[in-house]
Amino acid sequence: MGASRKLQGEIDRVLKKVQEGVDVFDSIWNKVYDTDNVNQKEKFEADLKKEIKKLQRYRDQIKTWIQSSEIKDKKVSASYEQALVDARKTIEKEMERFKICEKETKTKAFSKEGLGQQPKTDPKEKAKSETRDWLNNVVGELESQIDNFEAEIEGLTVKKGKTRPPRLTHLETSITRHKLHIKKLELILRLLDNDELSPEEVNDVKDFLDDYVERNQILMILVTLMIFTTHYH
Repeated sequence: MGASRKLQGEIDRVLKKVQEGVDVFDSIWNKVYDTDNVNQKEKFEADLKKEIKKLQRYRDQIKTWIQSSEIKDKKVSASYEQALVDARKTIEKEMERFKICEKETKTKAFSKEGLGQQPKTDPKEKAKSETRDWLNNVVGELESQIDNFEAEIEGLTVKKGKTRPPRLTHLETSITRHKLHIKKLELILRLLDNDELSPEEVNDVKDFLDDYVERNQILMILVTLMIFTTHYH
């Protein structure tokens, strides 16, 4: 019964994240089509891509749950199966909308080429776009790690009178630190878009951030292996 409650808690958390993600996606979608500024449009399209990647990660988790024995054998409330199916369909609808946006962007580029109007690539804008994509990818990876940390926290129960597991404290500290880095990265993105920071200045911290993300990825893999070993050996 405890396992079922834990699963329901994880599903509730992801369903909430999906709804929040869809709201953000819709907001950015409107910005893409409301602006005529080319640079702003490119920025919003990059933001849109970041959000759809997050939603796709939730979709993968949802598909796994739908196929799981816990859902198929009705070990959790039957209403959860329908909620998961609805959430998956909602994400897939947003994925189709993103494809439309992506196709329109490519079509415009090709039409310019077809008319002999090869768009000139400004080296500065190209560098800014590449740096923006990298920053968005780092933010997306940190957000994904936070989701994993939060899911693990839900599985760590602290009984009354018992000492808090060190892992729980570590996870909470990691989430706080990740969120702080995300806020700083979002500020850097705004400064980059407003030409208050150059791509070269941002690239000065690239190695540090890539190393930070990679170290946390390795740590999560090691913890997963430890959990697997503890439960199955």
